[in-house]
Amino acid sequence: MSQQNPAADARMDAENLYREESITDRRVGSIRVLTPVTPEGEDDASRTRIYIGQASVYTPAGALPLNFELEAASLAEAIEKFPEAANKAVEETMRQLQEMRREAASSLVVPGGAGAGGKGGIQMP
Repeated sequence: MSQQNPAADARMDAENLYREESITDRRVGSIRVLTPVTPEGEDDASRTRIYIGQASVYTPAGALPLNFELEAASLAEAIEKFPEAANKAVEETMRQLQEMRREAASSLVVPGGAGAGGKGGIQMP
């Protein structure tokens, strides 16, 4: 069996290229603006721009980055929609973290063995 090198097929999709800009207020977060371009680097007016919001939630374990798409037709509209989309991303992330905690807690093995009274080990009749 031969091993495949994932980088061997790392061809870029020339029909799906974007130029990326970052817009920030240096306070709350940033918006990545992905402008479609042709393989020659010219703006591709046949496709729409994509707006991606970015923010961080601070947890006891450190900063947790959030990325969320902003359904917008312009930068002004993306800025307007940023707060609601950020709040939804925080709520979804918190829900996922709680689910991960529940799953981790349910997989814990409690020492003491089987049976009532917590008597574990080998028992002789």
